[in-house]
Amino acid sequence: MRAPVTRAAPRIACKAPLPVDAEQALTGEIISAAIEVHRSLGPGLLESAYQACLGRQLELNNLAFRKQVELPLVYKDVKLDCGYRIDLIVEDKVVVELKAVEGILPVHQAQLLTYLRLTGLRVGLLINFNVPVLKDGIRRRVL
Repeated sequence: MRAPVTRAAPRIACKAPLPVDAEQALTGEIISAAIEVHRSLGPGLLESAYQACLGRQLELNNLAFRKQVELPLVYKDVKLDCGYRIDLIVEDKVVVELKAVEGILPVHQAQLLTYLRLTGLRVGLLINFNVPVLKDGIRRRVL
C-alpha cells in the first residue's frame, strides 16, 4: 500500500516576511486609506463600492495591490475552484477582507484566518464599512 501524499494548499506569499514594525506601518497605511474612503462615503453602500474606492485610494497612496484574488483549494492532490476570492492583497503582504454588514461575526473572522492559512501570509485586516466610526469596524489578525 502506498503512503498518502499530502500537499500544502497553494501559497501566494512570495517574499520574505516583513519585520513587525514594517507590518504595522503597512497595515497603518491601509487603515488610513480605508478611513479616508469612509470619511468621504460614510456607511450604507455595497461592499463592491468600498472595494473600488479603497483600491483607488491605495493607488493614490502608491500601494500595490491585487483585487478579487482567486484562491483555489487543493484536496487530495486536485486543485478545486470553490469560488473563494480574496478582496485585496496589498503589497503581497496583507490580506484585506472587506465587509458592509451590520456587525462582524465570528464567521467573518474565521474567513480571514482561513485566507491567511491558505495563502501563507501572516497579516490580515477585516474592515467593515457599515459602522458610524470606521475604527470600530476594523480587526487586525496575525498568524
